Amino acid sequence: MLLFRDVIAALLIGAPLAAAHAQDTPGSAERTSNSERDTITVGAGVAVIPSYEGSDDYIPIPAGAIRGRVSGFNFASRGTILGVDVLRDRSSTGFDIQLGPVVNFNFNRVGRIVDPQVRALGSRRLAFEAGGYFGVAKTGVFTSPYDTLGASVTVLADTTGVHQSYTISPTINYGTPLSRRAYVGISLAGTWAGDGYARTYFGVDPAGAVRSSLPQFANPRGGFKNYTVGALGNYMLRGDLERGLGLYLVGAFSQYQGDFARSPVVSIAGSRNQFYGAVGLGYTF
Repeated sequence: MLLFRDVIAALLIGAPLAAAHAQDTPGSAERTSNSERDTITVGAGVAVIPSYEGSDDYIPIPAGAIRGRVSGFNFASRGTILGVDVLRDRSSTGFDIQLGPVVNFNFNRVGRIVDPQVRALGSRRLAFEAGGYFGVAKTGVFTSPYDTLGASVTVLADTTGVHQSYTISPTINYGTPLSRRAYVGISLAGTWAGDGYARTYFGVDPAGAVRSSLPQFANPRGGFKNYTVGALGNYMLRGDLERGLGLYLVGAFSQYQGDFARSPVVSIAGSRNQFYGAVGLGYTF
């Protein structure tokens, strides 16, 4: 789902590997080599999400994630999205400029729609979206030399003719290690979507109104779609934040705005308030 994906993107791409630096001791001769080493984290678990964007019915889905750094290049994937930072992370000042491609498979309204009225509107084809992101992050801001504050913008466009539109998602995120074994992160994101996105996923045409008994809402306008507040917690069960087995918890709240909130698939069949959660295990190599 798009909103849950944005939360994870903010926390895992926006401030990559900040937690790994908690292993280093200030003044240690090994600090530079440790923070620049290649590292990969692979995780799997279960998430609970709305059955479609705007639904008030929730479904469990499998969740997976991978993130890491190889030869100074950061990358992260979470289920349906993959992003790569093509600018090598070599800064000694704590600043990190992030730029790279992002691709996503948009499964919204493709299947598993619980509400019978929205199900009567018909499913949508899988959309493949491609674009990029740009961001700036600073390590060593408030609480220690290892906390990270970042800001980024992600732009995605449909390449498959499903919604023939775009989304733009600015994000601010902050993360800090609490110890060598614990890490927390928070994120605030917003999403703007085009007219085609609004019509495809939030519109109700005359035929759909007859099938579903929802009121007609044929031409919703794009604009500011939603804001999302998210949080992530990580506790290492074995090892530390640099290497070992960890428990991950993610939660988020989102609220729709404008025509997206006024759409019958949200205001009648669903809810403008959305909640997301996930739990899983990850191993850092």
